[in-house]
Amino acid sequence: MTFRNGTARLAMIGLGASLALTAAAVPSRAQLLAGEKEAIIAPISGVVAPGAKWERAWSGPMTADGMTGTQDGALLFAQEQSNAIWKLWPDGRAFVVWPYIAGAGAVSIDAAGRVFAIERTCTDPGLKLPNCADNTRVIQLAPERKVLASAFADGKTLGRLNDVAADGYGGAFYTQGGIYHVAAGGSVSVVAEGNGMFTNGLVLSPDGKTLYVTNRTTIVAFDVGAGGATSNRRDFTTLGSEAQGSFGADGLAVDSEGRLYATGGAGIYVFDKAGKTLGIIPTPRAAITLAFAGPDRKTLYAGMMGAVDPDGKAWATPQGVRNVAMTVYKLKTVSTGLKDRPK
Repeated sequence: MTFRNGTARLAMIGLGASLALTAAAVPSRAQLLAGEKEAIIAPISGVVAPGAKWERAWSGPMTADGMTGTQDGALLFAQEQSNAIWKLWPDGRAFVVWPYIAGAGAVSIDAAGRVFAIERTCTDPGLKLPNCADNTRVIQLAPERKVLASAFADGKTLGRLNDVAADGYGGAFYTQGGIYHVAAGGSVSVVAEGNGMFTNGLVLSPDGKTLYVTNRTTIVAFDVGAGGATSNRRDFTTLGSEAQGSFGADGLAVDSEGRLYATGGAGIYVFDKAGKTLGIIPTPRAAITLAFAGPDRKTLYAGMMGAVDPDGKAWATPQGVRNVAMTVYKLKTVSTGLKDRPK
């Protein structure tokens, strides 16, 4: 079965739950599932304690990307192939809380409770849909649903969007090769682009005054002013030699102390506020997105590539569609994520 249209993809919404896993630690090589690797975590002061282990929290045959924590301690993640935003509670319950999000790619929440998402519409390369004429969009889902932007002022489309971060002023930043900003009124502006930029994940510092964005193995930073205005671009830090030759950094998260977390080839890289590497948290699969959640915000969730079916075999997507199966893992931390986002 190849999913060639939105109707077929919407019919698949429930399938993501069919592979759901009861949370279980991934402690030793003998207990690894197909596609997993042993991930022995060394303690990082103030971040992760000795003996910490990843647990499986959710699994499905489609993506779990662009995630963020919610005020009630749950996790939201986007699933492009089913056009949905999922909610995963700490007790393992999962449900589609926003269906009919055309090609949902990422989700973000600000301190006022406004929820933003990106719609990649029909641009999924795995679907091979010809003549995609539906513009991609940056949208607001709550408190009311509306399109913030679907094109630049000159009519140029936004392109295949990657990630989104609420700016705290009713607008949002997003990535698509470069870095861009959509103001609350809908105007789109360029933050940075060109010169070989290849961006993906982005996140604001706890005080909302610094924007971090991945650029392959470098993470760049910008000062953020009123209304989401940016200035003072600089290189904040780089991933170590173990990331060379890899895709580079992908997803980003911050904790309440301003430490920065980035998914990359070796796992999850942890940096202090000055950009110094504090350590790397190895992962059982290739991690692409992450966020803090849980009632006390002391649980780090990460979406990782690959999943198994109910028989324990590696999930293989039907012929003609790219394999985007993912598993969400969670890790108890010493560090604490943001309970209140920047205002």
